[in-house]
Amino acid sequence: MPRVVVISPPFRSHAAPLAVLGAALRDTGADVTLACAPAFAGLAEEHGLDFAELTVTRNANHGVAERTEQADDEARRLREFLDATRDGAVATLLTQARHRRDDMLADPDRILAEVRGLDRKLRPDWYLVDQLSYPVTLAAHCLDLPYATFCPGHPSYLPAGPEAFFGLPHAWPEAVRPEPDALARLRDAVAANDAAFTEAFQRVAGRHAPGRPRPERAFALCSPHALVFNYPPLPWLPPAPPGPVPVYAGHCTPRPVGLDAHWRAVVARLTAGGRPLVLVAFGTFLSARHDVLRTVARAALDRTDASVIVAAGGRTEELAHDPQLAAAPPERLHVAASVPQQALLAHTAVMVHHGGNNSFTECLVAGVPALVLPFSSDQFAIAHDLERAGLGLARDPNTLDAATAGAALRDLLTTGGPGTGAWRAEALAAGPHHAADRLVRAMRNAPRAFAAS
Repeated sequence: MPRVVVISPPFRSHAAPLAVLGAALRDTGADVTLACAPAFAGLAEEHGLDFAELTVTRNANHGVAERTEQADDEARRLREFLDATRDGAVATLLTQARHRRDDMLADPDRILAEVRGLDRKLRPDWYLVDQLSYPVTLAAHCLDLPYATFCPGHPSYLPAGPEAFFGLPHAWPEAVRPEPDALARLRDAVAANDAAFTEAFQRVAGRHAPGRPRPERAFALCSPHALVFNYPPLPWLPPAPPGPVPVYAGHCTPRPVGLDAHWRAVVARLTAGGRPLVLVAFGTFLSARHDVLRTVARAALDRTDASVIVAAGGRTEELAHDPQLAAAPPERLHVAASVPQQALLAHTAVMVHHGGNNSFTECLVAGVPALVLPFSSDQFAIAHDLERAGLGLARDPNTLDAATAGAALRDLLTTGGPGTGAWRAEALAAGPHHAADRLVRAMRNAPRAFAAS
């Protein structure tokens, strides 16, 4: 069976689904190593994978972004990003576009050398590379290494046509649709990024692999063999890039686990008397938007009969002592820095999240409708898909008030998502083991010349 190295950036939201897929590859008989920053060695051990150290970007997120130690420049960019989210979708996406080169193509020569060294040491048959680890994809291309691409977000992250650009949402939910002039500014910015990144990729390839084909378009560079989408095969998605075998995993969530004694007691307290439970979590970065967390919690408490669990990240103290929430009875509100989200979904009537891919697919698998409040990145396209599939509702986080949030929560608590059952069944029929089987078949004939030696 093959030896596979799974390469992830040092972000929990990327490494976690990759570790799940790596474990599924191991279950097919493959020998699997997770290559990531040292802080993720425990994740590899948890999933029964070997571990190799490889840090592919300057910034990191080990679980709560604000609490992860960052270099000064990365911490400044995180603050700028969070500030931009308060100014709306286009302002946030423009800020992300401006930050992209430092975040996504840092030290390509060093990373190529480290990938070459890793290849000499481990001699895998092939790699599974996170699509957003651009310097690793570029290194694999230059070194002519066989690899499959893992797309951790919305499938449109891989632009497949001339009018598609990374950083320009493929689709928008109606509640967060920008004006045409704002969209035009965003398109100009991401098109300029597309050209600049492609030029940078070609310079690196020219230095290290002048005999290899020049990358025609940086953000579209991916495996010629197989492409794994951590997403269900919704019929309206843009086409996958031609060439590689597309594998729609549906989800990369681990098998369900139960709650520990502490969380069982929390859930029992909050759901006593048959109260429904609303779970509010904005992922590892956006929990810093505690103003929106507060609005949602207040809406659920005042305008529904539900109880609320809020994952507040580094803003737990602010919310716990917020004047608008301090009077909430303990049988209806619980605030914590982090929560066992997947386990809690088994007890949840509605989830409120930011439209991150992991939260979207976890709710899908659990059959839980969602109120999505998209802030950045691919969250707008995911929010659009959620509404179109009948899996929940989307609202603008920056114009949200208690009345709007309360009305959406009442709707979902009463009717649920009409598409939840059908799409849940489809996602459960797929999953990481289905994806691993297809991936092993697709990579079986990928040439391995050990060109990196």
